[in-house]
Amino acid sequence: MNRRQFLSQSIGALGLGLSGCQYLPYRGFTNPCYKSGLPEYLRNHELVQETWEGLDSDQVWDCHVHLVGTGDSHSGIWVNPDMQTIFNPVLYTQFRFYINGSCALPEGTASLDSAYVSRMRQLHSEMPAGYRIMLLAFDYYHDENGKAIKEYSTFYTPNSYAQLLARNFDHQFEWIASIHPYREDSIEALNAVVKDKARAIKWLPAAMGIDPSNSRCDPFYEALVKHDIPLLTHVGEEHAVKVPDGKSNENPLLFRRALDHGVRVIFAHCATLGESVDLDKGRNGTKVANLDLFARLLAEKKYESLLYGDISAITQTNRNKEMIEKIVTNENWHHRLLYGSDYPLPGVIPIISPENYVRWGYLPESEANIMSEIREYNPLLFDIMLKRRINIKGQSLSPQIFESRSMFK
Repeated sequence: MNRRQFLSQSIGALGLGLSGCQYLPYRGFTNPCYKSGLPEYLRNHELVQETWEGLDSDQVWDCHVHLVGTGDSHSGIWVNPDMQTIFNPVLYTQFRFYINGSCALPEGTASLDSAYVSRMRQLHSEMPAGYRIMLLAFDYYHDENGKAIKEYSTFYTPNSYAQLLARNFDHQFEWIASIHPYREDSIEALNAVVKDKARAIKWLPAAMGIDPSNSRCDPFYEALVKHDIPLLTHVGEEHAVKVPDGKSNENPLLFRRALDHGVRVIFAHCATLGESVDLDKGRNGTKVANLDLFARLLAEKKYESLLYGDISAITQTNRNKEMIEKIVTNENWHHRLLYGSDYPLPGVIPIISPENYVRWGYLPESEANIMSEIREYNPLLFDIMLKRRINIKGQSLSPQIFESRSMFK
């Protein structure tokens, strides 16, 4: 049995372990992974051409792209063994879906790491000149003493690997470093990645063991301000990776500390999942939707030039209609939003449903059908097309959202 057959059959046998799979996709559960490139009739389709109208592609930087692998190329990537054994069926299924979504199916003696990068480069080649993919590094979970704890970590992508790819393929990739602020060498590490042209720092606090409101973060916040480098951080519920400490660090209000230090903070996914305690009313406050807490912080004048959100993952099926409406129709938010795809997730067929947007009246069925077909060849193009074409009450996401480069200069 070859890798492709094994992947397809294992997913079918284990069922859906991936959060957000709320419908039966009419095109199947697995990505067929067509690698021949977009056929001419799709490449020249009017919807593809219209996607880029009004955009300066040189300013379009996808700020949320995961750099995934197994370390089989000596890249330094590490994946928790629980994600690679059938005895942990949910994590195993998730990882298989991620790899299928990326179409990183190595042939012959090629490594999965190199296949993943090759696939991204192929997808990039079908985008307009100037467009960039921003690769995310990812640090280990660390305890209160700043010690890396592998067994609590889901995966690790070293800064050195993301930086190497950005240097070697600088017309395609930029990179975002990841540094845990409790590390003894965190400031030294930050100085080094800034020198190596990292464009931002990535955190996933709940999965990395970071309390953003802890005073231990203060020196790191001060260093971020000194270097004028933004912090891209997950907020809200996390489903894609293991969360050792539950939901204790997912509250958007915990980032008041960083914002009050003057750090530019980008909330991944606009905090569109889950609820958190309203800490502004005390530790025993009622729970409020994380998106509403994000909206509250956005409205505060003192954070006007500091707080932003990226629109990665907002089109997934575990985001409801009301969330999408709030983001798309609040035009006064748009200058504070940045484009991100959350790749490889746009290639994971069950978790994004263009049919939902047809049903809600936000997308013509004919357009959804073309996008679904394009997705099987190029999920990055599919993602930006879907986000540009959604129209709610005559309002679409503004072009300035997609021209995100200025945030990272």
